[in-house]
Amino acid sequence: MPVFGYLSSVVRRDAVRRLPCLSLMASRSQRGRGRGGLPEAPTRLLSKDMKKQASSDPRSTGKGSVLQSVDEYLAGVPEPGRSTLNQVRATIRSVVPAEATEVISYGMPGFRYKGPLMWYAAFSKHCSLFPGNASLVETFKDELKDYQTAKGTIRFPVDKPLPTALLKKLVKARVKENERKYKS
Repeated sequence: MPVFGYLSSVVRRDAVRRLPCLSLMASRSQRGRGRGGLPEAPTRLLSKDMKKQASSDPRSTGKGSVLQSVDEYLAGVPEPGRSTLNQVRATIRSVVPAEATEVISYGMPGFRYKGPLMWYAAFSKHCSLFPGNASLVETFKDELKDYQTAKGTIRFPVDKPLPTALLKKLVKARVKENERKYKS
């Protein structure tokens, strides 16, 4: 039995050395090694312009810079998405408690209040609200029937934000959830 274990490990090690994809790399030091000799984490799929310039920082725009504020994010969004997201931002700000903070998380602007609250983002053909809890989308499914929804996403047109009353209801429900969940 010990001989078989030794042989199988030798065979596996030799098979890895002979993989054609590893022989294509320029030098031995580049073989799947990142900083400090640790294997690199796989990168997520990015748009065509961003693939070559992907960064390991989740706040990266993919162009070598890191977003530091929500205003920087919004400045990079073309119209009409920018004005739509500004309306969403203003509505959320009007509802959240004063202790809530705006953050860039997952490369998107969002709010934190006693934990993650919700995020919003612009894409080429739609804008999205990420309420941070899939049950919230399910709870308001009747009011969200005119919008495309997924487990934790509400999509709406780039030029038409969610109705203010509906967005306020979503934010208030999410604030209550966080207050229950993250009692301080």
